[in-house]
Amino acid sequence: MLIDFHGEVSESRISEILGDVEKKLEATEEDFKKQRKVYNILVETLQNLYYHTDPFGGEELSDGEKKRVARFILGKAEDHYHVLAANYIDSDNIAPLKARLDKINALDKDGLRDYYKEVLDNGQYSVHGGGGLGMIDIARKSRNKLEYDFTEVNDDFGLYILKIKV
Repeated sequence: MLIDFHGEVSESRISEILGDVEKKLEATEEDFKKQRKVYNILVETLQNLYYHTDPFGGEELSDGEKKRVARFILGKAEDHYHVLAANYIDSDNIAPLKARLDKINALDKDGLRDYYKEVLDNGQYSVHGGGGLGMIDIARKSRNKLEYDFTEVNDDFGLYILKIKV
């Protein structure tokens, strides 16, 4: 296990995690190309956690915003890195996300490239700017299917778990 984070998702915390990851990757015997691939996938994954973790529970921050909590793990087994990201998601957002993930997983390398271009060209960007490119990019870079699961927490929220093999 290289990184195991559970806590509030914030810009400063994500920057700290990425700094830690970069140091740990540089300390490995891994070739530079694979280090960069893993790092870039982690950037996308952590950005998704930052922008798409829905506040769950009653805990509030000092500015009155609800606390957004997530889990992030980076590990290495044999010649593969494994990324696990988990966050709370509003139940209304589960079906559209599942449909997007299923579409991404149904595509091969060329299909992912074409879908990336299609999303890029359609001009429909979210308030976070990506328009759904992050998950496509993760699938393209990892060259593996995205494993995911949704667990019901209550009527309003689910827990979204994403597993990526690099």
